Amino acid sequence: MKFGKLENIENVNFKLPEDHARNSLFTSSTQSISLPQFFIGCTSWTTKEWKGRTYPQNTKAANFLIAYGKQFNSIELNTTHYRIPKPEYILKWVDQTPDDFRFCPKVLKFISHAKDLSLGNSRIKEFCDAISLFGDKLGMCFIQLPPYFGIDRLAILEQFLKAFPKEIPLAIELRNESFYASGENLNKTIDLLIKYHRTFLITDVAGRRDILHMALTSDTTMIRFVGNDLHPTDFSRLDEWASKLNSWLSCGLKNVYFFPHEPDNINAPEISEYLNHRIKKFDNFNIRGPKTIEQQQSLF
Repeated sequence: MKFGKLENIENVNFKLPEDHARNSLFTSSTQSISLPQFFIGCTSWTTKEWKGRTYPQNTKAANFLIAYGKQFNSIELNTTHYRIPKPEYILKWVDQTPDDFRFCPKVLKFISHAKDLSLGNSRIKEFCDAISLFGDKLGMCFIQLPPYFGIDRLAILEQFLKAFPKEIPLAIELRNESFYASGENLNKTIDLLIKYHRTFLITDVAGRRDILHMALTSDTTMIRFVGNDLHPTDFSRLDEWASKLNSWLSCGLKNVYFFPHEPDNINAPEISEYLNHRIKKFDNFNIRGPKTIEQQQSLF
């Protein structure tokens, strides 16, 4: 992910900000009876460099998703941003993944980047009809609005939220600086998402610390974490995230979708494995994350 990337990160303050005041609506003092769900995933299952590290060395390309599903329990599905998959593809993906696996499709760019968010045509319905084929394996769908979509278009966003099917979970990533320019703007945005029970996607990236808003607007959060090629700060940042998420999940949050990004996707399994290890220490959630081939072999 190129958005917010910096060449020099030495002077970046990576400390997580304080929680937003409205988070108390979704973090009570008691945990629900059922264990919260923690989903970890990458942005693709087709990275051939994972063979011998995350996938067995002899894994064929046709079986990459099967191998991926044994390691991860979710995926940030970016292919749906460029085209609506054919039904037979979706059904094949569903068949190739375990029961606990969740697909998180990115909303079609012809919707997210349209001036009216495609409210005047049938694209929203076509997209939602397609991704509904994921059935029980549909996780959190997410829309990434373009940098030019500002607070002045909040009314259009509200119309979109009204039009988007309530039964499909949805997270919204807002990149325009105007949403974070003042407490008033941020609160108006948060109130809107709470009203429609939608998730305010959190992005943790070096060059845009403003979008690390730490606001919960539903009982599920989605976090896109952008690392810096396994720089030491990648690990210290994840240590802090593990503690924060343990706090949220222990106090009522029901689901977390966490997607670590690394350059070219190559080292994403390593950073995911580290987060999985840190989260498991708390022993408060259902979680299944990756192990390198070497670690898998050591178990036997």
